[in-house]
Amino acid sequence: METNQTWEPWNKGKLVGQKPPLKPKDIWAIRIHLQNEHQVRDLAMFNLAIDSKLRGCDLVNLHVRDVTHGNQVLPRAMVVQRKTQRPVQFELTEPTRSAVSAWVEKANLRPEHYLFPSRLAKSPHVSTRQYARIVHQWVAAIGLDSTVYGTHTMRRTKATLIYKRTKNLRAVQLLLGHSKLESTVRYLGIEVDDALEISEQTEI
Repeated sequence: METNQTWEPWNKGKLVGQKPPLKPKDIWAIRIHLQNEHQVRDLAMFNLAIDSKLRGCDLVNLHVRDVTHGNQVLPRAMVVQRKTQRPVQFELTEPTRSAVSAWVEKANLRPEHYLFPSRLAKSPHVSTRQYARIVHQWVAAIGLDSTVYGTHTMRRTKATLIYKRTKNLRAVQLLLGHSKLESTVRYLGIEVDDALEISEQTEI
């Protein structure tokens, strides 16, 4: 039976593939924008997303107790990843600790509360879909094309910077919680030339 409908690929007109990381100047531009707009929650979420390198599902599922002890925001935290069930550690830099502390105080959150509770009654915390929309708002606010960036941008940003500065794949693998080094290579989008250069510098 003939039909007049023509098949179109699902990704027609859409950008696919890995989302690029933010550049340092982009990170600062977003931080300044959120500070100027007094978006206390978003500044805490943005800083924590960059520092933690967590997947969106793990970030939105954080409880206050995961990153605090008493009234203090921890300099280091550890969570078990939902996707892999593997623990991963991350550091919270001073700007992040300050932002998270300000948010916890403003929202009057207790240790057992979700760190980023949803404003919708039917959801206990910000959903991954909401988080994706928020990320698009951040990048659009500083004039970047929001269709190019996504939640994995946040996960890749600091990992990419660490790799560029150190060329230490093993360290980045541990920070991202990858079980295989090959996954880290693919995730960072390391070029063949980069890999060969590392190989040449490695004596056996």
